[in-house]
Amino acid sequence: MPPVQITYYSDILCIWAYIAKRRIEELVERFGDDVAVEARFCSVFPDAWGKIEEKWAESGGFAGFGRHLNEVALKFPHIEVHERLWLDNRPRTSASAHQFIKAIEIIEREAGAADAPPVAYLERLSTRAAGALRRAFFAEAKDISNWRVHGEIADLLGIDYALVEQKIRSSEAVARLAVDYDLSHKQGIEGSPTFVMNDGRQKLFGNVGYRLLEANVAELLRRAPEGEASWC
Repeated sequence: MPPVQITYYSDILCIWAYIAKRRIEELVERFGDDVAVEARFCSVFPDAWGKIEEKWAESGGFAGFGRHLNEVALKFPHIEVHERLWLDNRPRTSASAHQFIKAIEIIEREAGAADAPPVAYLERLSTRAAGALRRAFFAEAKDISNWRVHGEIADLLGIDYALVEQKIRSSEAVARLAVDYDLSHKQGIEGSPTFVMNDGRQKLFGNVGYRLLEANVAELLRRAPEGEASWC
């Protein structure tokens, strides 16, 4: 039976996607080769400063938003959020971090042998880079829209940053990012994170608990008689 295809849309600056990271890891650990995860980006913070200044103008601005995220983090002990988040270093956009990861995706794909099996989701450099970026922002309050931070993360993961720059300057990375954004619109993605399964018929959006994700995958893996609709 083919694996359940899960397309996972997120924005790197979204705390709910940061929270969901562990849930995806559990899902992959639980189902192994029975699930195939494809990570894509949607654009929730294209202009982070403008969004926060507008949405939080009457609730404390950046300081109020940072306090809110710290309050959210108290409910999820598996994540760490810096007390100075959105105060000392303020990413202007999530797009540059997304482009950085897309460049790594291209490098990783080109480095693999044509007949090699797909790299498991948790082992991909792009997955590890996304995790490192989220930790750098939420736990360390770094400006992950800054290219210097991208360089630090590339060094941490053993990636030649010159290759990353090459993919960015050639526009290959932004082209792949544009595909993600376009698909997110076509699939009606409302925000981050969103899990899409069953050829787009099932969408789980927002703070979705692990058990709900597990139940949806388990149902899709069940060998239902031909023509029977899924009960998910």
